[in-house]
Amino acid sequence: MNVSAEPAHDFISFVNASPTHSAKKRLFRAGFQEIKERESWSSVCKPGGKYVLTRNASTILAFAIGKKWQSGNPIAMVCAHTDSPTLRVKPVSKKQAEGFIQVGVEAYGGGLWHTWFDRDLSLAGRVMIRTDTGDFVQKLVKIDRPILRIPTLAIHLDRQETFTFNKETQLFPIAGLVAAELNRTGGTREPATPHDSITSDEPTDAHFSPLKTSTERHHPYLVELIANEANVDISTIVDFELVLYDTQAACIGGLNNELIFSARLDNLGMSYCSVTSLINSVASASALDDERCIRLISLFDHEEIGSTTAQGADSNLLPSIIRRLSVLGPGSEETETTYEQTLATSFLVSADMAHSVSPSYAFKYENDHKPEMNKGTVIKINANARYATNSPGITLIHEVAKRGKVPLQLFVVRNDSSCGSTIGPMLAAKMGVRTLDLGNPQLSMHSIRETGGVYDVDHGVRLLESFFEHFGELEGKIFVD
Repeated sequence: MNVSAEPAHDFISFVNASPTHSAKKRLFRAGFQEIKERESWSSVCKPGGKYVLTRNASTILAFAIGKKWQSGNPIAMVCAHTDSPTLRVKPVSKKQAEGFIQVGVEAYGGGLWHTWFDRDLSLAGRVMIRTDTGDFVQKLVKIDRPILRIPTLAIHLDRQETFTFNKETQLFPIAGLVAAELNRTGGTREPATPHDSITSDEPTDAHFSPLKTSTERHHPYLVELIANEANVDISTIVDFELVLYDTQAACIGGLNNELIFSARLDNLGMSYCSVTSLINSVASASALDDERCIRLISLFDHEEIGSTTAQGADSNLLPSIIRRLSVLGPGSEETETTYEQTLATSFLVSADMAHSVSPSYAFKYENDHKPEMNKGTVIKINANARYATNSPGITLIHEVAKRGKVPLQLFVVRNDSSCGSTIGPMLAAKMGVRTLDLGNPQLSMHSIRETGGVYDVDHGVRLLESFFEHFGELEGKIFVD
């Protein structure tokens, strides 16, 4: 069985271009046309077309319409998530203590937070800008150098057997020294106070601001760096959402270059496989000629915090998109039921990274279900429906994998172990669509630095590509009503 390391090298480029999204740019280069939720699609979305849209600029959905599509036909869906546990800059982040400049942050998701100490950190995210015309637009920024660090306490001062810390007072990055900032500004900068540029006793309408300015809420030099990255004047910044990230680049490792050392494998690993498989499946000019289905991916935000947001998997996004797609084109005269017909014949793959067996903690795994790296994508199963997989789904994916010549593995947790979950069960329950959970195996999930297998990237891409290419044929062969 031939397996390639090339997709892993491409994934390295993909993840190093994040944490601001690179998926959309790849879809554009592959010929996908941008559409908007707020617009009508009836005259835009046509059989043979490829389209991409975003919600909140953080959830991305793309689809390609088969040339033999009819209303009520099936949709082959792969859904993943793009977010990872991180630290986010607080709305008022300007802090200092003991001569250090500090930046206030809050924890996002369930990270292995001890791994964030003593790392070279920086910031990325979006900035809301006021334009010359009075409009407000967002710009994505990424400060591409280390500016933050969360220091540990020397062992000589506290000999803890177990490393413990307070997330509010000690998971707290430093950004430099107050003295150095005073030297940079000539020692003239005083702590900002609200409306300190207003000379009259009462603020005029022209100067009134319901909130303090960004340079009052955050360290002015930090805001300057953000403005420089966005290529805007500092005064035009209204607000921003920035998260911390590890500046150490993802890389190939291991004695035989068989491992990936990277941040955010969970879940950019399966996001990459989703995007790449869709692009590959429609790369040929004739790829959609005989296709009666729609091939769709949706990469959601906010999975790590429960998905119950406007752009999360528990929102109306996917159901509303499917409803709009289900009535496109010719087909059944019973247009009021085409949405339900589409759901009943569709299939959803929930693609989220899985757990590789760890040599140091092998006793934590069920003896006959220990996924190994570079041995294939993992089907995730749980009797209590923490995963959405069932036997009809396994049958389908098994046939897909046979056609793609991709190895598969099976995973269940021990009866005395807790089990994580994914967006699979919530989407299955919300839409009543057949669903299966799978993902590539990795170590150190939710650490700032995770480990995966080089060849599993190829496995994941080829498996999902085979799913897109063969679902239309297989859908009618598995009868479970």
